Amino acid sequence: MTSAPAPAGDPRGLDLERLRGHLDRVRPGLLAGPLHGRLIEGGRSNLTYEVGDGTARWVVRRPPLGHVLATAHDMRREHRVIEALHGTAVPVPGPVLLCEDESVLGAPFYVMEYVDGVPYRTAGMLAALGPERTRRVVLGLVDTLVALHAVDPQEVGLGDFGRPEGFLDRQLRRWAKQLAASRGRDLAGIDELHGALGRALPRSPAATVVHGDYRLDNVLVGGPGDAVRAVLDWEMSTLGDPLTDLGLLVMYSSDLGLTDSPVSTTSAAPGHPAPAELIERYAARSGRDTGEIAWYTAFAWFKLAVILEGIHYRWTLGQTVGEGFDRIGELVPVFIEHGLTTLQEG
Repeated sequence: MTSAPAPAGDPRGLDLERLRGHLDRVRPGLLAGPLHGRLIEGGRSNLTYEVGDGTARWVVRRPPLGHVLATAHDMRREHRVIEALHGTAVPVPGPVLLCEDESVLGAPFYVMEYVDGVPYRTAGMLAALGPERTRRVVLGLVDTLVALHAVDPQEVGLGDFGRPEGFLDRQLRRWAKQLAASRGRDLAGIDELHGALGRALPRSPAATVVHGDYRLDNVLVGGPGDAVRAVLDWEMSTLGDPLTDLGLLVMYSSDLGLTDSPVSTTSAAPGHPAPAELIERYAARSGRDTGEIAWYTAFAWFKLAVILEGIHYRWTLGQTVGEGFDRIGELVPVFIEHGLTTLQEG
């Protein structure tokens, strides 16, 4: 995990005295002293903090400041899936507690164990490992996805975690609605891509727990053998079609054909396996038919195009803060083109 420098006082959104008081009441004996904390950089939605007492460290997750829609930043949901998966073959941080009392930090939050590891965000970070280790890391990402999709939701208490029936149709409608809400310009091909996806909906395999945003920088890698030590950021998880996770992973492992892109894929790193090898490994180890993976990958391109267009739309309204947002808009046509090409070429 990459941490920002520790601030002089409390990190914004994290009252350390209130947090310590709550932990002392609910988990007496957990803390050995006063808490210090820092914001962990890199998150795009929910806020993540590292906290420690000088002896041990934990991670706190809470919604962004000024959040409005509780359903979009559901701490109970994230905590529930981590708690359910802890102890399975899927590596997740150990859950410590969930707090839904907003008087403590101003919003619901949960605490989990701190896991040492690196979220590899760019091809450059992977390149520093060398080709052999890069290959091992990426293939390990596939194997961890297979392990996730092998979990029986009923056995871990997640049998009611989502509505698998009609999952793909609802996903398409959801992202079309998102597009309509942030459409401020003409986007050549976006309606064609959406329509083509709708006409070719595949028959989903048996539902599994899906992560919803499965990619290399949402896991922590470390230790002997560069193993995946923890899968993070479960805010989009549900029960649904497991191949949506694979399609997204394939998309993020594909070459965008752009230099210095604000949206990174990792495929340029020497030793990175080609998307076809990732698909073959997943199919061999999961036993699932991946014959229609082109649809799922095209859907991933569509979904990301919609997300990026939303970011671009907010930038045009002056509602974004930070660097790089001015370049997001130019990426959207690239994602649309990749989606159309992927679907057409099958």
